[in-house]
This record gives sequence, C-alpha cells and structure tokens, in this order.
Amino acid sequence: MDRYSDCPLVLREFLSYHETIKGQSQKTISEYYLDLRMFLRFITLIKKEMPYNTPLDDIPIRSVDLELLKTITITDIFDFLSYLANDRPNFDGAPVGIGSAARARKLSAIKSFYKYLTVRTKQLTDNPVKEIEYPKIRKSLPKYLTLEESKRLLSSVSGVHAKRDYAILMLFLNCGIRRSELVGLNLSDVYEDRIRVTGKGNKERIVYFGGSCRAAIDAYLPQRRKQTLTDNRALFGSQKNNRIGISAVHRLVKKHVLVAGLDAEHLSAHKLRHTAATLMVSNGVDIKTVQEVLGHEHLNTTEIYTHIESTELKIAAEANPLSRLRIEDENS
Repeated sequence: MDRYSDCPLVLREFLSYHETIKGQSQKTISEYYLDLRMFLRFITLIKKEMPYNTPLDDIPIRSVDLELLKTITITDIFDFLSYLANDRPNFDGAPVGIGSAARARKLSAIKSFYKYLTVRTKQLTDNPVKEIEYPKIRKSLPKYLTLEESKRLLSSVSGVHAKRDYAILMLFLNCGIRRSELVGLNLSDVYEDRIRVTGKGNKERIVYFGGSCRAAIDAYLPQRRKQTLTDNRALFGSQKNNRIGISAVHRLVKKHVLVAGLDAEHLSAHKLRHTAATLMVSNGVDIKTVQEVLGHEHLNTTEIYTHIESTELKIAAEANPLSRLRIEDENS
C-alpha cells in the first residue's frame, strides 16, 4: 500500500480492506483512491477555510482523521458535488465541470467509504451520505455491429497474425467478453465448447461458444504452440512473444474494422461485446442469461440491450412501406 502513502491512515485501511478482504481489482482500488483523495482534499479546503481557488492537488490530506470526518455534513457533500458539476477543471480543453456519470462514480466511492466506517468497522455512527441520491445519468444506446457488419469484419481479417486475430474477434463476437478478460485467457481456460473467464473482482465464470468459434481457436492453436512466450500460459501472444496486451488488442480491432470499411472512430473491442449481447437478445436469449454471459453484477446493466432490441423493431416497422401509406378519406 506504499503507493497510497499520501493518504491518511483511515483511507489506507479502507483501500486495504477492499483489496485484501473484498478481493476487488487493482483498477477498482485505484479508482477509490483517486476519487476519495479528491473528496478529502476538497473537505480539507472548506473545513480549514482555505482560499477557494487553492488547487486541490496542492492540499495535503495525511492529517485527516476520524475527528474531521465526524464534522462532515450532508451540506458538505452537496458542496463537493456542486464543485464537481460546476467548477472542477478539465484537462482536455472541455468546459469546467464533469458529467453526471463521473459524479455518480465519485459519490459511489464516498458512499462505500462511509458504509465501511459506519457498518463494517463502526468507527463512526452518522452517515451523511446515506440518503443522497445519485445524479441522473442520461443513458445512450451503445454502438454495435449488425449481423452483416459482423460478417464483413470477420471476412476482412488478413495478414501474418490472421488466425490469431480471427480467433480474438470470434471470441469477442460470440462470447461478449471484455478486453481485460480476453488478454487474461490461458491455454488451460479453453475447453471443448466453452472458456473459463476471470472477470471483475477476480470472479470466474464459464462462457459457452459454438462450432465456428471452436474452429477459429483450433485453426490458431498450432501457430500458438510454435510460439514460446515470456508467460507461456497465455492463450494469445504478441509479436514480441509476450502475453498480448489490452492496447495491442485495441489496435488490432481498429485495424480490421478500418479494413472492413466500418466506422473505426466509434467501433472498438468493447463495441464487439455490445454486438454479442445485442445479437443474443435479438435472437431470443432471455436477459438473465445474457447477464450471466456478460458477467454483469446487476441486471439493470444488461437491460440496455432490451432497449436496443426495441429500437431495432421500431426501425424495422418504419422501414415497411405500408407504414407510410396515407389512407384517403372516403368522402374525398
């Protein structure tokens, strides 16, 4: 936990709890760290009555303790959320203030922190954030490929790594796995008709695939077995004989999307995951099953794909020429 040495003890203990007891991923722990560090810096700013224009990055928080945390009220929480929405600087040239999804993530971290302090360890009795609602997030339908576009993408694969790349694309489109899950696959995770996937929070799940996906993997495996990797357990290797990385997967997907004449700017490996889910739902797979396949913890995360299906049905209905037929008045 040395990497969190700029944090107060109470925060380091919280991060350690989620890492060692809850078994959450390093990515999740890092997000907690960044979000709560920002929150505590803001609280220190207002509680010590520092000038409001003081850069948060310049505010030390090592001295934050339970006595300071006890003084935080619901008003302080709302002030922080207001700061995020209206004053938080952006570093990409965008106007100040961050979006509702980013604010919701930070509020979630604060809620988790206070739940730990009040319920898990009982270091505090009052939870000022308990009743605060999350910002309303405007949901947009994720970008995905149609069946014909998916076929076009697969048929465009060529080059020295064609068999490897084809197998990767087939796993994305058939199994709907995440990039991080794909790069983590080992040879021992592949069975006759399924793969064992390690998802968020190191949770394992089994995802089945069909004959075409099995054939793609079988076509690739002889090439893989000729390659000796630094981590020889890995299913997919890179050109430099390492386990393939997330950035390499991102690049190869973009390359083949571009060659296929598809929208390379908006299509990515994650969009192939959306494609797999959309094709499942549109072909009659129930939403609970799709949830299990994708490894979603909550069903409402998966329910976005029912909206996609509804949109597709609406488009299909409007494409029918009879939908534009005007019925003339009998007396005209």
